[in-house]
Amino acid sequence: MRASHPTLLTVGRLMAEHREVLIAEWADWLMARVSSATPMPRPTVERELQLLYDLVVESVGPLRRMVREVWHHACEHYGRFSAARGLAAGEVVEELQYLRELLIRRVGPVLTGLRPRQAMAIILRLSTTLDKGIAVAVAGYTDALVATLFTQSGVPAPDSALDQHDIEKQLEQIEGELAALVKHR
Repeated sequence: MRASHPTLLTVGRLMAEHREVLIAEWADWLMARVSSATPMPRPTVERELQLLYDLVVESVGPLRRMVREVWHHACEHYGRFSAARGLAAGEVVEELQYLRELLIRRVGPVLTGLRPRQAMAIILRLSTTLDKGIAVAVAGYTDALVATLFTQSGVPAPDSALDQHDIEKQLEQIEGELAALVKHR
């Protein structure tokens, strides 16, 4: 089951049009529900969410095969970022599942206007992309926790997690990977 190239471009454009509103809504939801975690500046959180969303948009477009590795890096980073924020593994899953919910609400109505075969292909692609991303984010989260435990002889220390500078540096690297792919479109 495959969607045509023009259909993929149309859905990708629609998703891109909803980017700002969707990111703001996602960030508001995240900031409101995670009050006990380590505070992270909202611009950093939004930048992380924008990167993930931009990759999801590209995953339904012509670059869908080329963007897989970057999606993997971004989700792994999101897991480490979540560990630095002090979240539980289930919260990492919940945060990425919320993106699925937002996509259903924002993009779903447009998909219902497509032929059923095309809509189903796109829904399956988005769902598969998000499911793989969640699994990788949880692995990144777990890796960050294990690294924290080893650096302190089994006792977690708050300063051994990713710091703000490390997060920004890694985000910049992953954004560069995406920009290099999109540039060659």
